[in-house]
Amino acid sequence: MSIQNEILNAIASRRSCRAYKPEQITAEELEAVTTAGTWAATAMGRQSPVMVAVQDKETLAELSRLNAAVMGREDTDPFYGAPALLIVLSDRQYSIYLYDGSLVMGNMMNAAHALGLGSCWIHRAREGFDSPEGKELLHTLGIKGDYEGIGNLIVGYPDGEIPEAKPR
Repeated sequence: MSIQNEILNAIASRRSCRAYKPEQITAEELEAVTTAGTWAATAMGRQSPVMVAVQDKETLAELSRLNAAVMGREDTDPFYGAPALLIVLSDRQYSIYLYDGSLVMGNMMNAAHALGLGSCWIHRAREGFDSPEGKELLHTLGIKGDYEGIGNLIVGYPDGEIPEAKPR
């Protein structure tokens, strides 16, 4: 990159992390990552995406099991043992909800990296939260309305080296 800039360098060096230390991230780190999500651009400034932070082990295990079931692989943890999960949901009443939620996910991944945290976008949020069990979980988490799961962002302290970027 010919222009040196802290933000551009962070974007270029961010990678998905699939191995995490068991210790929980701090409240300040969690707040910084979710705040970055709130600053994502949204169509017409509606700010319709919702973020749900999950850090308790029981709920994480339940969500991991639900995600693995969608994958058809009950014998795996699709969240790679990460201690924190940030669920992004978007209100389906807006035609651009998928794009708005995707920008939230991108902002949070870049913020996590800037703080020295690892993160990885885990798919199957839509399928998981569209299921009867997923809808019940959303209700339990206090989410009411017609929201679609955009992505599950696992977050934590990396355990090991982050892979190198593939050539661009």
